Amino acid sequence: MSKHGALSDQLELWEAVFRQAPQRDDTSFRSISGREIKPLYTPLDAGDTGPGGYLDRLGTPGEFPFTRGPYHSMYRTKLWTMRLFSGFATAHETNERYKYLLRRGQTGLSVAFDFPTLMGYDSDDRRSEGEVGKCGVAISSLADMETLFDGIPLDKVSVSMTINGPALMLYAFLLVTAENQGVPLDRVRGTIQNDILKEYQAQHAWIFPPEPALKIIADIFEWSADAAPRFNTISISGYHIREAGATAAQELAYTLKNGFTYVERGIERGLDVDSFAPRLSFFWDVHNDFFEEIAKFRAGRRIWARHMRDVYGARDPRSLRLRTHAQTAGVSLTAQQPHNNIVRVAYQAMAAALGGTQSLHTNAMDETLALPTEEAAKIALRTQQILAYETGVPNTIDPLAGSYYVESLTDELEAEAEEIFREIDDIGGVVYGIESGYFQAQIAASASRFQDEVEKGTQTIVGVNRFEDAEEPPIEILRIGEEAAAKQEARLADLRARRDSGAVERALETLGRAAREEENLLPPLLDAVRAYATLGEIRIVLEKVYGRFKEPVAF
Repeated sequence: MSKHGALSDQLELWEAVFRQAPQRDDTSFRSISGREIKPLYTPLDAGDTGPGGYLDRLGTPGEFPFTRGPYHSMYRTKLWTMRLFSGFATAHETNERYKYLLRRGQTGLSVAFDFPTLMGYDSDDRRSEGEVGKCGVAISSLADMETLFDGIPLDKVSVSMTINGPALMLYAFLLVTAENQGVPLDRVRGTIQNDILKEYQAQHAWIFPPEPALKIIADIFEWSADAAPRFNTISISGYHIREAGATAAQELAYTLKNGFTYVERGIERGLDVDSFAPRLSFFWDVHNDFFEEIAKFRAGRRIWARHMRDVYGARDPRSLRLRTHAQTAGVSLTAQQPHNNIVRVAYQAMAAALGGTQSLHTNAMDETLALPTEEAAKIALRTQQILAYETGVPNTIDPLAGSYYVESLTDELEAEAEEIFREIDDIGGVVYGIESGYFQAQIAASASRFQDEVEKGTQTIVGVNRFEDAEEPPIEILRIGEEAAAKQEARLADLRARRDSGAVERALETLGRAAREEENLLPPLLDAVRAYATLGEIRIVLEKVYGRFKEPVAF
């Protein structure tokens, strides 16, 4: 009898006994994504993990197919970068918070922008009223960016900026700020999110329609390959797709398919894939389902490496490495019993580390209520430091490899993602899927299913639909008043009064002409930024050429 036959016989005996045991009726034994979870996993579920299968499906860290990690030594030589997503009120106040966090051991900065900035509006625009500095920092010009990083050297501190619709403008603000610090652009380190496709799919902070937006992203790839080679020019984000309600498999598939679309646009521009692909990075959500999240990281690396090599012809190993930032799931935080969020975040952070992230943001316990207080932000940072230095998790690479359950989940997620790729291709690709409302409808359906399970009680959320407290003492939260708006309006009025308005007008005319003639926008944009043209002024010039996206209406 073969070993598999003996195992199958043993499993039949075990299942007969298992079925006789009383079963729990307080859970559905499904993952958060709705995946049915078997009570036991064995080698029969884990695929071929013998010597040949191991090399094909897992390999060693830092080698194709990168399942076990993008780098050979992983955390044995360098821990993940510890970031907190931080920004509020004005650039001056956020600068003080950044210095507070850096003094306490944070190793990178992640900038949260307010809603007007995310949409490309100046703080004194009438449409910004009531929103200035409320959900992030207000940045309307180079002067604000210079204040934001005053005393923070941009060749030593890595900066991540969560910005998409106006990513081009904020990137230019950062680059000129570095110039003014005396930092050569080829030494500036960091990331702009710059992932416009997921904005149309999930987050809705867009400006231009898809085609001109993709053209701008190709401009950034092309210019940065030589001028700013250390900067990650896009962070292809599954985070907001997942936060909108997608399952783990949808997050994985939609994000990677968006990534492949960006690669295709770069190649269509005439760029060699290996000239820009090494600077592409990813951004995953880390939700509550511990093992599913770990498997998602592993499957994502394997899919990316295979497609980049076999479909897009990449040969540089750096182009095959899926490098990622991760953030604990903001959507999992609860307003009820907010101290429970500290525990949720700790488990999610551990899943990210076991999955092999290169950078991690841990949410603060109060973020579902307001922007984090200093104390809540410090606890979130300490969560990462305890994970890194006390738990032993970073001591060995991919420690859950070989787990029958984790390997089975990795294979399942990979297969599901490939099936979703085929579905997207069948409907005409990512851009058509956005314009037709396909992605929005799929994500909405998954979100609705999850909410239905919460309301029925088949999906437990501690403190919300089980183990509630009748009375909860309030916690201190950070409140942002209207002072930020008044300060920003005064700063912008002063800026407009003292800058050379003729130089601004000429620079904006040159930028508009470059847009009409389909030239690369970075050179004229940098000149406009150096002249202190504002975010809103730049957006208006480009919007006149490219138009504005209107989402399809679906019922």
